[in-house]
Amino acid sequence: MSGEKLSARQKMIGMMYLVLTALLALQVSSSVLDKFVLINRSLEKSIHKQESENTTRIRHIKTAVEETGNRPKDVEVLDKALAIRKETDKVITYINKLKDDLIDLTGGKDPQTGRPKGVKDDSGVAQLMCNANKAEELKNLLNGYMRYLTKTMGKEYKEIALDAKDSDLFKNDPNQHNKCFATLNFEKTPLGAVLATLSQFGTDVIYAESDALEILAGKLGADDVKFDKIFPLIKPQSNIVAAGSKYDAELLLAASSSVFEPEMSIDNKSIPVDSGIGKISFVTTPGKYDQNGLARKTFKAAIKLKVPGGDSTFVKEVEYFVAKPVIQVQSAAVSALYLNAGNELNIQVPALGIAYQPKFTAEGAAVIQGQGKGLVTLIPNAPEVKLNVYNNGSLLDTITFKVRTIPKPDIQITAGGKVINERQGVPAPGPRRLEIRALADESFKVFLPKDARYRVAEWEVTLARGSRPIQTKKVTTQEVSLSDFASLAQPGDRIVIEVKKVERLNYKDEIETVNVGTVVHNIPIN
Repeated sequence: MSGEKLSARQKMIGMMYLVLTALLALQVSSSVLDKFVLINRSLEKSIHKQESENTTRIRHIKTAVEETGNRPKDVEVLDKALAIRKETDKVITYINKLKDDLIDLTGGKDPQTGRPKGVKDDSGVAQLMCNANKAEELKNLLNGYMRYLTKTMGKEYKEIALDAKDSDLFKNDPNQHNKCFATLNFEKTPLGAVLATLSQFGTDVIYAESDALEILAGKLGADDVKFDKIFPLIKPQSNIVAAGSKYDAELLLAASSSVFEPEMSIDNKSIPVDSGIGKISFVTTPGKYDQNGLARKTFKAAIKLKVPGGDSTFVKEVEYFVAKPVIQVQSAAVSALYLNAGNELNIQVPALGIAYQPKFTAEGAAVIQGQGKGLVTLIPNAPEVKLNVYNNGSLLDTITFKVRTIPKPDIQITAGGKVINERQGVPAPGPRRLEIRALADESFKVFLPKDARYRVAEWEVTLARGSRPIQTKKVTTQEVSLSDFASLAQPGDRIVIEVKKVERLNYKDEIETVNVGTVVHNIPIN
């Protein structure tokens, strides 16, 4: 039929009909036909019982319509139910008339048993059903009824009077698949089997009517929203309360309907609904903060109930406030960043807790995202850096940093582990060995130790007498031997040291050349 749920009795009747149809197709002997008389009686009882139930259901629909004031939508339901009953009566009456005509044509009924006399007669059946074209009339009536239900109810009710090629039972049977409805059901078919067949068509019709009436009964009061789920709802002023302060909330009674599943949205975007309760979840965005660090925001909440009598939509503008997040910047050098250095920062927003999932962009600096949450390294390339802090795609704030250049290292010269005093000089013939170091600015070294690693890569050492050089050495190591200078040095000479190249190992362990300008040291020999 139409895919509706069947009762146990309906399933039993359907199985009986399948057995009946299969036996007919096999052209069984007349000894089986007595059984079909019993099947027919069972089917007729089922039809009568269901007719009574359908009549009761229509009566209940009528009573409900009157009790609710004959509202137009409800009256329309009743009119449909009465029209369906009228069409059903036409079909059932026609089937009953066919059975009576067939019984009369084949000898009538036994006055004592009420049993048809011509149970085995198939010629009378063929005469009326095939020759007189009653089978075709029946087919058109049955299928027309199902099409009528489909159009009236807006639900498919499948045709039941089928040719063999359209029947799942016979379409693959080489002996049956070419037979038309009349031949398949009534040709060479004894009366006993035909009566059961006609009764089965009656049950199909009466149960289709039952399904339609059940649907119509469910549409009564469709304009009424009945709330059958009632529960308490707490509306607190805040879910977070400090110890010692008051917890303020409103307690109210809420209700929802299990019949109508509402559609809900915020700002015209649908939200999921579970058991009549909408789930609102979105990421807040910053706004114009007041002196208290709060930005006023609103969203439009809408609940739409779709009912047959017309949609109803309830709309409310909801106000909320977004607190400006307090961003904590943890770093040894927060006030300013160093140019072309790896400034490591730890950006945290405690108020967001586990919801804090930051991303960073910057103007005036390259950005390297760290391994931990909130860790970021900035490599400034401009006098000012603007760091943008995002959380889940929303901009929290922009932090501005000034940028200072890396201070030049100090050049330190030692002999025998002691720093040489250039004013006092050294006694003749001068030191046997010199060491040179490039020392980072102390504060810079504390802030960014990975960027404060220096070495003197190239330097020259000259033994000079007056304005004339005596001997010069080019050095690429941190130490140099001056034993040969000692054999030539005289009091009044001087050792001239000129720094040619200084290098720095940065945070990426890459070597950079440092511009220290002209660095010359003069050490007098006394």
